[in-house]
Amino acid sequence: MSLTLGSGPLNRRRRGTFNFDIDASSPQHIIYVEDVPQRIRAVFNGETVVDTRGAKVLYESNIPGQWYIPAADVRADLLTPTDTSTHCPFKGDASYWTLTVGDRTEPDVSWGYPTPLDGVAEIEGMRAFYFDRMDAWFEEDEQVFGHPRDPYHRVDARRSSDRVVVRVGGEAGEIVAETDKPVKVFETSLAPRWYVPLDAVRPAALTRSDTTTVCPYKGVASYYTVAGVADAAWVYEEPFADLSSMAGMLSFAGEGVVVSVEPAA
Repeated sequence: MSLTLGSGPLNRRRRGTFNFDIDASSPQHIIYVEDVPQRIRAVFNGETVVDTRGAKVLYESNIPGQWYIPAADVRADLLTPTDTSTHCPFKGDASYWTLTVGDRTEPDVSWGYPTPLDGVAEIEGMRAFYFDRMDAWFEEDEQVFGHPRDPYHRVDARRSSDRVVVRVGGEAGEIVAETDKPVKVFETSLAPRWYVPLDAVRPAALTRSDTTTVCPYKGVASYYTVAGVADAAWVYEEPFADLSSMAGMLSFAGEGVVVSVEPAA
C-alpha cells in the first residue's frame, strides 16, 4: 500500500476525503516522483552493481513505487544494451540492458527512458531494475526484501485486550483459537489484523506448511494448514525489530475461516 495503491490518497478507491474534487482535477493515471534520501545499493553475483545517493522513487497509479538510479551510479561496464523496447503512454519509450557478472546473466533486467515524456522529465538518464532479479538490495546498510520500502507505508503492532475467537467452517464452525491477549496490527490502507499467541491455538489444528512469503515491512512469514485449510495461518518468527510484539504470534485467513472480535470494555 502507498500513495497510489490500495486505499491510498492518490488512488480512486481512497479511504479518506479531500476538500476538493481531486478526480476532476487530476488525470486518470497519476505519476509522482520524489527524491530518495537513503543510500541505495544492489548486489548481483558478488558485485555491487548499483551504489547511489541520488535515487528517485516513481509512484504510478496502481503500481508499487519503483526506484530510478542515476546512470552514473550504475556499473555500465556490466550492462549491455539490447534491442528490446517497450512503450508506456505515460512515460514514453523504454530501452533495456542485460546484466552480466561472471558466469551469470540477467537479460533485460534494467530499463530507462532516454527521452521521457514531459511529465516525467526527472527520470531522464536514470535506470530502473527488476527488484527480484538482483541478489540483494540495501538501504544504507540494511537489506531490503520483497520490493522497495515505501516511506508512506507504515505498520504498527499494538498489544490489545480485545477478545479474539478464530473458527474454521464458518460462523458456527470449530473454534481453533481464543484469546484476550492478541496483538492488533495496523498497516497502511489495510483493515486491522489480529495476531494471537501460539498457546491460544488448539495444537491439533495446526500442521506446518512449506510455504513462506516475504513482506518488506514485517519480515519473512511461515505458514500453517489449519484444520485442513491450507496456509490459513501465518507467523513472523523474527519480525523486524519495531514489530517485536507480534513475534511468534499467528494470524488467520482463508476459506471458511472466521475471525470474530469482541471489543474490550
